Amino acid sequence: MLRGTVVGFGRMGITHYSILNRHPQVKFVAVCDSSGFVRYNAAKYLGVEAYDDYHKMFREVKPDFTIAAVPTAMHMDVVKTAILNDAHVFVEKPFTLNPAQGNELMSFLKGKDLVHQVGYVVRFSDVFMKVKELMDQKVLGDLYKFRLEINGPTVLRGAKKSWRSNHNEGGGCLYDFASHGIDLINYLIGPPDNIVGTVFQRIFSKDVEDAVISTFIYKWGLCGNLIVNWSDSSYRKPDNYFEVLGKKGKIIADLRTLKVFFRETPENEEYSQGWNIKYYPSLAEPVRFFVRGFEFTRQLDYFVDCILKNKPSEICSFDDGLKTDTVIEQIRADGTKGYN
Repeated sequence: MLRGTVVGFGRMGITHYSILNRHPQVKFVAVCDSSGFVRYNAAKYLGVEAYDDYHKMFREVKPDFTIAAVPTAMHMDVVKTAILNDAHVFVEKPFTLNPAQGNELMSFLKGKDLVHQVGYVVRFSDVFMKVKELMDQKVLGDLYKFRLEINGPTVLRGAKKSWRSNHNEGGGCLYDFASHGIDLINYLIGPPDNIVGTVFQRIFSKDVEDAVISTFIYKWGLCGNLIVNWSDSSYRKPDNYFEVLGKKGKIIADLRTLKVFFRETPENEEYSQGWNIKYYPSLAEPVRFFVRGFEFTRQLDYFVDCILKNKPSEICSFDDGLKTDTVIEQIRADGTKGYN
């Protein structure tokens, strides 16, 4: 049995706990949270040790792994503490506040055989796993343009002061929302060579952006757009949309549907000339326990499987997280010319 802990027992911390608490080879032994109410109820109803100091928790509990589900500004110290205590780490996205912090954390990993993963859950979506397979097969030939769009109803009124409304704490649409889209672009296509035309828009927030629009340019001729808005009330929940056009056809995907168009008969016999449409039920691979979506269980089971098999994470590793942090910083630098 792997002995686990959770640092930050809010919405995501509880989600991750719920999923892994049903894993046959995982036993949670402690949680850490700043809220006395949360600690009291975790200890009373979950039968775990409850701490308000994660440094003390790591020293006393000595877990095999930890889930870090704290505000982004805390990622640096929580992850560092876990690494120095030889614990495998799953940290929520984004990896850190900036690439300098990410590089420092990478230095602490040297000489340590630890599994590390960042919570970019969309990579584990049934639809986008299929998109990745097609992109790796280069079924579209030379690529010309793409668009990655995320919209959702996260912020629909002026928010109270919190870490989500402070850039220095990891707040704002770019860190908290657009990071998913940036990571997906890196995963499916690769990091851009240049970023231009970035626009930040404030819709309801006073101190952070609610929307991000940016253009990604690649030396080999590809150009694409990142369009993200977390203040769109026409959506019930966040939705991802990806479209890419190539010489041989086009792919359009969201979390429910995959559409593939081929100008001519493709080599892959799974598809035919013209439009091919696959819906989520035909692509979905069941998981052992369902909370929020198959992809949430899949990403955590992958993390645990890597630990049990003593193999490095090849999806959403800290290296991947650092690449996304680097693009975030480039977008921030390009967009500092002003808000709408």
